[in-house]
Amino acid sequence: MSPHHDSTVRTPREALALYYQAMLDKSPDDLADLYAMDAVHEFPFSSPGFPERYEGREAVRTGYRAAWGASPVQVKEVRKVAAYGTTDPEVIVAEHVVVAAMPPQDTTFTVPGLLILHVRDGLITRVRDYMDGLGVVNARG
Repeated sequence: MSPHHDSTVRTPREALALYYQAMLDKSPDDLADLYAMDAVHEFPFSSPGFPERYEGREAVRTGYRAAWGASPVQVKEVRKVAAYGTTDPEVIVAEHVVVAAMPPQDTTFTVPGLLILHVRDGLITRVRDYMDGLGVVNARG
């Protein structure tokens, strides 16, 4: 069942858990389905091969389908460091470390990151995604 039709509205913490699961599953559709139609996903730290932002749910879907589809990297684990509620009940700040492997040697590497998620009516409306993009590039060699 599509997440847009749930009878209950997911909280920012629940949206975050599903976001991490989509990363583990490398599923651009599961990820994009968490977003509002007009959501914005921003990458404030510029990284080679990543745009500064995706505007709209379908841009998130297309962008992640291309990025994850082109990458041999497999996410092995998302270590949840901490998640912080804010004075705004629609906003959660989360620290994590992505543990990934690079085939064929299966060499693992870690990429620390910070997400600021804005969730309204159960859908992500804005993400500020701070990740160590150079860590990803360096791991690829």
